[in-house]
Amino acid sequence: MHVHLVDGTYELFRHFYAPGASRRTTGAADTGAARGVARSLLALLREPEVTHVGVAFDSVIESFRNELFAGYKTGEGIDPALFAQFGVVEALCTALGLVVWPMRAFEADDALATMAARAALDPRVARVVICSPDKDLAQCIRGTRVVRRDRVRDVELDEDGVRAKYGVSPVSIPDLLALVGDTADGIPGIPRWGEKSAAKVLTAWRHVDAIPDDAEAWGVDVRGAAALAAELASRRADARLYRTLATLREDVPLAEDVDALFWRGADRAALTTLAAELGDDTLLARVPRFRDA
Repeated sequence: MHVHLVDGTYELFRHFYAPGASRRTTGAADTGAARGVARSLLALLREPEVTHVGVAFDSVIESFRNELFAGYKTGEGIDPALFAQFGVVEALCTALGLVVWPMRAFEADDALATMAARAALDPRVARVVICSPDKDLAQCIRGTRVVRRDRVRDVELDEDGVRAKYGVSPVSIPDLLALVGDTADGIPGIPRWGEKSAAKVLTAWRHVDAIPDDAEAWGVDVRGAAALAAELASRRADARLYRTLATLREDVPLAEDVDALFWRGADRAALTTLAAELGDDTLLARVPRFRDA
C-alpha cells in the first residue's frame, strides 16, 4: 500500500502563477488554478501505485502560530483571485472522491505531517509519499519509507537526500529554519547564522537547545563561531520560539485512518454539476474511475 499526501495549497499557488495561466480581473470569477489542480490530481490518480490519497489546504492562511508570533505569515497580500479559489478547489477535490482536509486552526503542512506519521505506523503501508517541494515537510521524511516528492521536477527526497540537500537530518530541519529563518513563513532567524554554519553546528548538536553557549565547546570548525555563539546566547528564547513555529504538528485531530484514504472513484453527479458550473466539460473525460462504474 502506498499513501500519497498532497500539499493542495502549493498546487493551487503553482497553477495560479504558472506561465500563461489565466487570471481574470473582470467578468466571471477566475477558476483556472482550481481546475488546474483537479487535472493535476487526476494525472496523479492514473499512476499505478496511487491508491490512497489525501489533500490538505490552508483554507485560511492564519493558524495557531499567528497567536505565538505576530510576524508569522498572514493572508495579507494574497491575490483575491487566488484566495477566492480555495473553496472551488476543495469542492472539486471532494467531487473527485478524494479525502480533503481544509485547515483552519492548523496549517495544511500539519495535516500532512499528522497523516504521514499515522500512516508510517501502519505495517501495511510500504511507502508514504508527501507531494510537495516545501522545505518544512522535509522534517517528516524517514529513511526511504516516508519521502517527499516534487511532482513538477519528478524528484523524490529520502533521508539521505535531505542530508545531502540541507546538510542536516530531517529531525533537525526545524532547528535549521529557526537559526537561518524562513522568509516564506515570516520566521526571521538568528542574526549572522547562515545555512552552512547552522548545518555544521546542527550536525554535531542536532537541536538548538543542545548547542553550547561557548563556541569552543562546539567541536566543529565554523567561521565566526564566537559571534554566532554570542548571537544565539542572547536570543535563546527567540530561537526556541522559531523552532516551535517551524515544527510541524503530528497531533492534528484528523478523523480519517489510512483505510479512509483509499480512492474509490469520483462522484459522477457532484463532478458533473461542478463541471457545468465552471464551464469545463473536459474534467469528466479525464476521470479514470467513477464510484458508480
